[in-house]
Amino acid sequence: MQSPAMPQQALTLRAPTDLTWRVVGLVNLYRIVIALGFGAVGLVPALRVSFAVPSANVLLLAAGAYLACALIMAILPKRVWSNLRALTLIHAVLDSLAVGATLWALGGVNSGLGILLVLPVGAMALLAEETDTYLLAAIATLALLAQQILRVNVNNDSSNSDWLLSGVLGGVLFLVAMSVRPVAKRLRDNEALVKRQETDLLNLAQLSQHIVTHLRESMLVIDAQQRIRLINDSAAQVLGTQTAATGSLLAEISPRLAELLAAWRSSSAINPAGEGTLAATDGARLLLPRFARLSADGTEGLVLIFLEDTGLLAEQVQQSKLAALGRLSASIAHEIRNPVGAMSHAGQLLAESATLDGDDKRLTQIIRINADRISRLIENVLEFSRRGSSKPERLQLARWLVHFRNEFASTVELTDEQLQIVPLGREDNSPAFDVEVRVDPVQLQQVVWNLCRNAMTHGCDASGQAHIELRFGRLASNGRPYLEVADNGPGVATEDTERIFEPFFTRDRRGTGLGLFLARELAQTNGATLLYERRPSGGSLFRLVFSDPARWVM
Repeated sequence: MQSPAMPQQALTLRAPTDLTWRVVGLVNLYRIVIALGFGAVGLVPALRVSFAVPSANVLLLAAGAYLACALIMAILPKRVWSNLRALTLIHAVLDSLAVGATLWALGGVNSGLGILLVLPVGAMALLAEETDTYLLAAIATLALLAQQILRVNVNNDSSNSDWLLSGVLGGVLFLVAMSVRPVAKRLRDNEALVKRQETDLLNLAQLSQHIVTHLRESMLVIDAQQRIRLINDSAAQVLGTQTAATGSLLAEISPRLAELLAAWRSSSAINPAGEGTLAATDGARLLLPRFARLSADGTEGLVLIFLEDTGLLAEQVQQSKLAALGRLSASIAHEIRNPVGAMSHAGQLLAESATLDGDDKRLTQIIRINADRISRLIENVLEFSRRGSSKPERLQLARWLVHFRNEFASTVELTDEQLQIVPLGREDNSPAFDVEVRVDPVQLQQVVWNLCRNAMTHGCDASGQAHIELRFGRLASNGRPYLEVADNGPGVATEDTERIFEPFFTRDRRGTGLGLFLARELAQTNGATLLYERRPSGGSLFRLVFSDPARWVM
């Protein structure tokens, strides 16, 4: 028959805790002071006379041994004491022997120094298990009785009062051991509670660090010196750094974000959102930074930055945009288009009158031009509202660009030198290669057509000639295919770079302000991103980053 297993708790030996080492440290200090005091009594003649020391050599020997043991106990590494019970018993035996030998050298318990055992016994009883409490008091009492027996047998001192005092002192030691038990239990419970709270706080801190580090939202904390105090994995990825350590300058990681933060700090705006966007390192996303001061009083200090993906925000409002534009387009078709058509027709008929002079014909021309402008605006809005969902197909971008260039160049009368196809990013430097994309070809045609039209209107050089490059390749950071439309014109003004994709924004009196807006909306419909950059050599560059091939639906 198999014997029952012992409970796991009975097999577990308690290890010393922080409370144990604090108490042991105080007891060691007490021992050193007592040993030095006994040594001074044995060495100074006046003190020997005052304490009536019968044997100075024995006292010095006991004090030296006690001091040596106290120093050894103090310098021993903590790992030696892996068992709390062994620690308390060894310390109790040491104190009992040392104080007992000292009492024997100083004339027994009549000297009144037996009270020195109260503090060591009480301290060890505070640390020991409940079953060892009385054992510690018994060891000290046995030491008192042993020194009394030696005095009777060796010194022939048979005073009955010494026996009585030894017994009374032993009883006091038992009472001390009993009285510290409730205190010891309370201290142990409090220590266990503190340990649990420390563990919980540590776990919460680790959990918070894990959540912040692996949070999908990109966030970082910047101090007053523009140095990074905290950055999570998502922010490090979109900013293109995996080695941004605490203390790194933000300007070294992202100059654009540092510029936006400085502009936000210099303004008196209370709104936690900044103005302006920045492109992610992969070139496929636009990030909108939002700033918030962490200091309660709003003074200069730590700033929390969230980097929001504008593509995700655009997806959330896409349906509401379509619904609103659908209602708007219905109103435009009935309430605006017909009157504008009537005015334009009336202007044409009026221009055919033989009685009009030159100034009157100029006025009719203005009527026709502006009527045509409003008609184009209406057509753009209706086209956007009717476009529906995309029907993506796999296209070979180089081949598609050749067909597009031929059609666009013949339509607007551009030469091959004015509209060039430039492949980029080929590792073997081959001038001819192809890139596969997944996009709706009709909507891609409209996006690139709008961009090229925009380049012809606003991207001409000083001589009035347009030179457009259609460049394509793959991003080095993530392999996503891209298409760029670059010109050599004056570029977009700095104050307008954040507004060019807004609907109805234009600096051209003849424009509608919907071309770039529609181009970006169509790109987002196909999972692509349309970005603007200023060319270092002058001019504008619009980059269309297509959807990630790893996420294509087969």
